[in-house]
Amino acid sequence: MDFFLEDPASSSICESTGKKGHEDSEMIEKTDNYCMTEVREQPRSSDIDVTSRRVQELIEKINSSRANNQTVMDSLQEKLVAKVMEKCLQMKEHMYTVYEENGNEMQVKLQELSEVLDSCTKLNNELQEANRALANLRERLAITPTSESQ
Repeated sequence: MDFFLEDPASSSICESTGKKGHEDSEMIEKTDNYCMTEVREQPRSSDIDVTSRRVQELIEKINSSRANNQTVMDSLQEKLVAKVMEKCLQMKEHMYTVYEENGNEMQVKLQELSEVLDSCTKLNNELQEANRALANLRERLAITPTSESQ
C-alpha cells in the first residue's frame, strides 16, 4: 500500500472520495492539516515477472559466487596441505641430518670412552700386580721380631 501526504490547501480533495486518473479504489483520511491518501493498487503481471526474474538472477549470482568461493577455498586448502607436507618433509630431513651428526659425535665420544676404559683396565691390572708384588715382598721381609733379637 502506498501513502501519499497531500498539501492541506487541497482540502477539497480530502473531502472527495476519489481522484480522477486513478482506476483503483483509494481511501482518503484527513489528519490535522494534512490529508493522507491510501492507494490500493493491483500489482501488474509484468511487474511481478520482472521482479521474479531479478530475484532469480540475484539467486543465481549468489550461487555462482558461493561456488566460486568454494573453488577458491578448495584451491587454498590444497596449496596449504601441499605446503605443510613440504615443510614436514624438510623437518624430517633436517631431523635425520641432526641424528646423523649426533650419532657421529657420539661414536667419537664412545671411542674415546672405550680407550679411557681400556687404559683404566690396564692401570688397574698393573696396580693389582704391584699390590701382589708388595704383598710378596712384605711376606719375604716379614721377620719375626723374636727371631732377630736372639
